[in-house]
Amino acid sequence: MKAVTIFNNKGGVGKTTLTYHLANALAEMKYRILLIDLDPQCNLTIMAMETEELHEIWLKEDDFIDDFQATRNHTSPDDFNSIISSPRSIHFLLKPTEDGLTDLDKLSPPRQLSENLDLIPGRLTLHLYEEKISGRWSDVYQGDPLAIRTVTKFRDLAVNYARERKYDFVLIDTSPSLGILNRVVISTADGFLIPCAPDMFSLYGVRNIGNSLKVWERQFATIKKLLSSEKLSRFPPDFVSLLGFTIYNAKRYSGEKHPWNLATAHYHYAQQIPEAIEKYIAPETRGRVPDAAMREPIGETAIMHSHNTLPSMAQKYHLPIWAVPSLPQLEPGDASTVRGNRKAYEDTKGQYTKFATSLLERIKFLG
Repeated sequence: MKAVTIFNNKGGVGKTTLTYHLANALAEMKYRILLIDLDPQCNLTIMAMETEELHEIWLKEDDFIDDFQATRNHTSPDDFNSIISSPRSIHFLLKPTEDGLTDLDKLSPPRQLSENLDLIPGRLTLHLYEEKISGRWSDVYQGDPLAIRTVTKFRDLAVNYARERKYDFVLIDTSPSLGILNRVVISTADGFLIPCAPDMFSLYGVRNIGNSLKVWERQFATIKKLLSSEKLSRFPPDFVSLLGFTIYNAKRYSGEKHPWNLATAHYHYAQQIPEAIEKYIAPETRGRVPDAAMREPIGETAIMHSHNTLPSMAQKYHLPIWAVPSLPQLEPGDASTVRGNRKAYEDTKGQYTKFATSLLERIKFLG
């Protein structure tokens, strides 16, 4: 199993849309995929699930999020077993660690989205767990078991779910923050990729990511020097590795041939992204993928250009773009437009498959 995060310090770059469609493409390529929504805004979950179903999941968890132990004490064993035997949010799964309690006896089943693709839904209360990480962070250096467990719990869940359900990859959606939650999530993953818009903000986002990664790597290197081998076993053997970048949702150039088929203003910024990566992200963090590959977008131009309104239709029906035209229950107002553009919708499958294939080639360098 490899855990991969999709992250950019700049919001609005299509990160969640990319994560969702990448997961669906890999699943249709017969890889077993688990999605984990670690963005407190829950955009990935909202894209994948009906709101009413998510509300039912959260409603059953509300009292446990307020006080896990007290609620469990007032819940019959049969009722509690029923609760943990149905899909639960990521915060529910983290709550025993947050409260310093013993781990649950079994893993709750994820929400199945399609064959080979499952989801652990997000929850708006995830900031409470972030506060615990912040409060316990300094104790990690002292080897405190609960602090170590708090910091490594995301990795622990990914590993245990993969072992139990035979996942090939765990894809983790994150917020644009460089706060302590993402410090832990990204640093304990195997690899990460950066989706970029071809603009000034993504260039500064890459700079911010690089500067933060240097600090995070030093912190984790210090922790590893201080801890026993037994406690270190909860951490991944290596610090996270950059897999590369992709340019997403960019305007296509409609005139004569132009590099990457981008409008001039977009290409001006896009060509600076590899330079920013080389300048601001340390060689040891990007060193596993060859330099020549790192300078090119993952998948080249496969998903580079805007899909216009297609992603919003995918979110409305909680399906990947290419599956929308075949849905029998399209609303009357959508049916003629969608089916009249069937080829544009269905062609996106090949585009995301090309992107996924390119990413898999880079993941091989993780070992």
